[in-house]
Amino acid sequence: MKKAFFLVGLLTISKIIFAQTEIGPDGDKLLGIIIGIALLGVVFLVLRKTGGKKTQKTKKPFFQFKRVQIELKKDRVYFPDFLNLSVKNTGNTDIDLDRPLLIFDNFWLKRKFKIKGMENRTFYPLYLEKGKTHTLEIDINRFYRHDKKLKKFPKAKIIISDVKGRRLGSKSVFLKKTLFKF
Repeated sequence: MKKAFFLVGLLTISKIIFAQTEIGPDGDKLLGIIIGIALLGVVFLVLRKTGGKKTQKTKKPFFQFKRVQIELKKDRVYFPDFLNLSVKNTGNTDIDLDRPLLIFDNFWLKRKFKIKGMENRTFYPLYLEKGKTHTLEIDINRFYRHDKKLKKFPKAKIIISDVKGRRLGSKSVFLKKTLFKF
């Protein structure tokens, strides 16, 4: 392994040193350097794949899809008291869910809240295995007690993301009648 690196490095250095006496365009020097670096990279990757410990490892899929199916239901058609959030992991890997983001939307004004848990219990971040479902009941009246102006906001939206910050999906519902249909 060290001999391969030494040989490739020696060829690259000799190409740079002896290219000083040639007369011609400088493009071939740069090409030689790029090819040398590429060869070093290929040799490094091949040796890294074949070398190392020979222990039995579980194979992971090459592409790991993190997909979630989100349902957001309200208990009444207009002016609901509770929103039921259901998140199902439909991907082929387990995921860590971060705290859901609840957004009250008034078309020009948005109020954002991070949901920590339910009934004064904190259980986020949440580890969700593949094929499993997580449900959460959100009491909207608690937010209305916090800020009375939120009752005028016609739309509520939930955004789900993982702990690394990647957005996994979102759903929205209308809390009261509006003139606008989306």
